[in-house]
Amino acid sequence: MALIIKKSTLPNAGKGLFTTKAISKDSKIIQYRGEIIGYNEYRRRARNEVDQYLFYLRRDLCIDSMHTPQYKSRYANDAQGFTKIKGVKNNSDYVIFGDKCFMVATRNIKAGEEIFVDYTNHYWKAMKKRLKRKTSPKLKKK
Repeated sequence: MALIIKKSTLPNAGKGLFTTKAISKDSKIIQYRGEIIGYNEYRRRARNEVDQYLFYLRRDLCIDSMHTPQYKSRYANDAQGFTKIKGVKNNSDYVIFGDKCFMVATRNIKAGEEIFVDYTNHYWKAMKKRLKRKTSPKLKKK
């Protein structure tokens, strides 16, 4: 698969993952890779809010690509996140195959298109809650 990283088409999303070749529906696009960690470390990182790139496969196997920018899979954005563009939808899903996670095309993807993958409602609820907590005015102690 010929994948490149460049500025995302989504406003304020940073970098995005793009394909230079057409991808057929149901094809594996790329494996989600990063540091392999256990569930306790996964929970610790989530509590410390360093969980933007965490992927839970099972209790003893989680992937964190926060500090592994060499793995292109981490650059795929979710078209249904905070910044949406009318008519732009996700074109892939995460699918677990044994001990590995892949992005798999949910439709035919044309050469030049950005790869968008569903981060899940659970992820976006957590991010909204975090954002609300960080932007709400602090209560003054009396």
